[in-house]
Amino acid sequence: MHRRDSQEARQLTIAIVGGGASGTLLAVQLLRRSAESGTRLRIWLIDEHGRHGRGQAYATHHPSHLLNATAGRMSALPGDPQHLVAWANSSAAGQGHVGQATFLPRAVYGRYLLETLAAAQRAALPFGRLTRMTSAVTAIRPLSRRKGARLHTGHGPLEADVVVLATGNVPATLPFDAPETGAVITDPWRPAALDLVTSGSGGCRVVVVGSGLTMADVAIAITGARPGSVVHAVSRHGLLPRVHPGETQGPQNSFWLPVFAQEQGPVRLTDVLWQVRQELSASPDRWHQVMEGLRPHVPGLWSRMPDDDRRAFLRHLARYWDVHRHLMPPATAARITALRQSGQLVLHQGRVLAARQRAGRLTVLADSAGNRTELDADWLINGTGGTVDITAAASPLLRDLFSSGLARPDSLRLGIDTNSAGTVLGADGRPSAVVLHTLGPPLRGLWYETTAIPEIRNQAAALAEHITATFAASRSSGSAA
Repeated sequence: MHRRDSQEARQLTIAIVGGGASGTLLAVQLLRRSAESGTRLRIWLIDEHGRHGRGQAYATHHPSHLLNATAGRMSALPGDPQHLVAWANSSAAGQGHVGQATFLPRAVYGRYLLETLAAAQRAALPFGRLTRMTSAVTAIRPLSRRKGARLHTGHGPLEADVVVLATGNVPATLPFDAPETGAVITDPWRPAALDLVTSGSGGCRVVVVGSGLTMADVAIAITGARPGSVVHAVSRHGLLPRVHPGETQGPQNSFWLPVFAQEQGPVRLTDVLWQVRQELSASPDRWHQVMEGLRPHVPGLWSRMPDDDRRAFLRHLARYWDVHRHLMPPATAARITALRQSGQLVLHQGRVLAARQRAGRLTVLADSAGNRTELDADWLINGTGGTVDITAAASPLLRDLFSSGLARPDSLRLGIDTNSAGTVLGADGRPSAVVLHTLGPPLRGLWYETTAIPEIRNQAAALAEHITATFAASRSSGSAA
């Protein structure tokens, strides 16, 4: 068991569950604060698959899997917007010339996060120390003798003063019956999940559930590795993400809607929609600038919107927001267009009803406008992205937190219920019995726009400041951490 001895009692031990972008950016901010203030921190960065720094999003090695935002928007540090571009143009990065408008490979960005973390580790010594652990965390329990938590990991119990859930997007489960077979891939971003698909010879037939960015990356990887393959993408709306226009000059810095001036009372969805439509109808070609201008206001608008309005948005408008918000890089869009023109990518508007295995092959039953279609497939891949109902996530840790009452889902079940500082609320609506925080995608119910680097890096900085300031205050007052 990892315990604190008397010397360690003078330091704060923090366990970050999840080693992807959210956990890494938080660790960087904690280490930077340790270096600046001399605060003694012991940080455990725990990742189930050992993808520290890269996580699910940036662990891919495929050169055509690109960031869907330009390099100028993707700095890891909120106070240094040129940090990524400067790193990418360094001789160590080996990327050649990288400009503000460059769409870097996701693998390169993963390396950038790793090197940013390593630099923060070096600068924090001897005050801040970080250990990477490769393990699943299956349960969290309060300590009996002092304030803190015991984490149940594959390497045994781990004790910490503070626990942060940095679990990112929890993979969605398939919303239909499917056979338990290796030909059904429920999470294409698990390590080696696509290896058997891409390493085969000759073409293959693949059905992907979903038509967003995950589908685009899966289709590019499979058709590139196995020419002649055909990918059928089935989604309820049959919509592809819009193409990123690159860096554009627009009114986002001065973008304003009347609803922004409403400082008190509920914000109604109908008012927001009417005002956005008025703006778009005046200049339809400026849709990207309007989206960029609206984006910083979304958390505030969302948090003040009645639940009925938020449910209406999720039911009727969320997909349209997503295709205009989570965009395809131009190179990705060009490849997807070529695949559709060649017949290697077929888009179906509808939903998958079930999958059956017959004589070693899959048959996928789909419904499109009331018409039933059977698609023969060698592989069925879930490309729907993160779960839309946190209580249905296939995560032992989340199930344990909810069943134990240490956490609860938000009212829409988009994520974990918290206060405005990201402190997790227990089943009784009060801060959890352990010092438990979260950031990033689990805060979708609170802020909605909380899955991209610009939002997460700001949350990481704010949470690191909150954690270290609370520890400093507790030491000054002589109370336990």
